[in-house]
Amino acid sequence: MQLNTLKRIHKNKDDKRVARGGKRGKTAGRGTKGQKSRAGHRLRPELRDIIKKFPKNRGYKNQSFEIKPQPVNLELLETTFTAGDAVNPETLLVKKLVKKTGGRMPKVKILSTGKLSKKLTVTGCTFSATAKKHIEAAGGTIQ
Repeated sequence: MQLNTLKRIHKNKDDKRVARGGKRGKTAGRGTKGQKSRAGHRLRPELRDIIKKFPKNRGYKNQSFEIKPQPVNLELLETTFTAGDAVNPETLLVKKLVKKTGGRMPKVKILSTGKLSKKLTVTGCTFSATAKKHIEAAGGTIQ
């Protein structure tokens, strides 16, 4: 065996270079038209389609992170509390009139729907102006 008599088992295989003239002509084996026939063809990613479906409305990206207070009406205070009771976010949570938001104690706003006839001491809540009048008219106190 000599070097000049050695032969390869497999022939060298040339990579076909598409769209560079030669015998392939015109579309050069790429089919016709469209995204895949172009040079550097990158398909549009699926994720882009998902992103494009999201609304681009005013204020969509910058939603308020402030935790909004949970409303409690005077009629609920009338039915669940007795005269002289203390009303605060903790007692409202125990009586299941409000829920925790994000594992935190909720902010509470008392609204004036309904009538109040009991004396209640209210702390740690915000009020509407008319709710404040109703509580004070019933003999209750606000701290």
